Amino acid sequence: MTKTRVLIIDDSALVRSLLTEIINREPDMEAIGAAPDPLAAREMIRASNPDVLTLDVEMPKMDGLDFLERLMRLRPMPVVMVSTLTERGAEVTLRALELGAVDFVAKPRIGIASGMQELARDITDRIRAAAQAKLHRRAGAPQASAPEGQAKARPASYSRLSTEKLIAIGASTGGTEAIREVLTRLPADCPAVLITQHMPPGFTRSFAQRLDSLCRITVSEAEDGERVLPGHAYVAPGGRHMRLARSGSNYVVAIDDGEPVNRHRPSVDVLFRSVAANAGRNALGVMLTGMGKDGAVAMLEMKRAGSFTIAQDEASCVVFGMPKEAIALGAVDEVLPVTRIAERLQDRLAEFGAVAHRV
Repeated sequence: MTKTRVLIIDDSALVRSLLTEIINREPDMEAIGAAPDPLAAREMIRASNPDVLTLDVEMPKMDGLDFLERLMRLRPMPVVMVSTLTERGAEVTLRALELGAVDFVAKPRIGIASGMQELARDITDRIRAAAQAKLHRRAGAPQASAPEGQAKARPASYSRLSTEKLIAIGASTGGTEAIREVLTRLPADCPAVLITQHMPPGFTRSFAQRLDSLCRITVSEAEDGERVLPGHAYVAPGGRHMRLARSGSNYVVAIDDGEPVNRHRPSVDVLFRSVAANAGRNALGVMLTGMGKDGAVAMLEMKRAGSFTIAQDEASCVVFGMPKEAIALGAVDEVLPVTRIAERLQDRLAEFGAVAHRV
């Protein structure tokens, strides 16, 4: 068996030791070295050519983001960020994902030794996903509004449709950038969007705020019981499930701390299953990049309930796992590059509008 060779970059000797132990316990990977800072890491990368890096967000001598930006420009390779559970840690991590990091692990602030061991499976799963990841060149930092010609609203308004139609999006590895790609291309009057992105607590609020600064629609971390409104996107809180529910004739968000589904909380299956039950043919489902199969079975339920479903294509995915599983089940109506998904959603909504107008 060819093992995934991992280089650890972290200024904490304890974290370097813990990560080395966790990685070396796995039969399919090995820690080939551990560097205390990016300057030492550069020499080790040249000498050992690792398959995956784990990179601490904040380190001495050279900031983790500066190092990542140079690495992705000069010698792109899969990187898993090791982030602290702080507001600044969340913001820096999201910037790292924009720069090309594949994924991140949130390390505990206290009880690091026991906390890291509890996260061992999550850490090794993310390293495996990174080893399979397809790296895409970044065009630079996203702008505060969509570029000219990119996300133009269709001539027909969605106002007659938007209270009953909605869009549900599921994503995991590579999903933060894929979600941004879709949402920044949607018009301000589009139907509500519900988003489940696999993320731990402490990161989804910053993720939603970042999206809100870039999109024409309003983006926020979802709150239990709030009404689902057109022109708004709701991000499932990290570590909690999000469902679509009804209150009379209105859609509302339901948030709970139920058991993980497919080892995830939030789970795409939980969201999609609730959308199938409560919105049916009024829903559009989108499966974006991610490792595993979360959401595939429930997307089939959506399609059988009359929802229109789209999966991101393999070429534009960072990891073609979740979309592949949904396609294999026959749960997907169309497979598209991530840059074309928003346009197709708008076309489909325009078709709904034409039918409604004729009726």
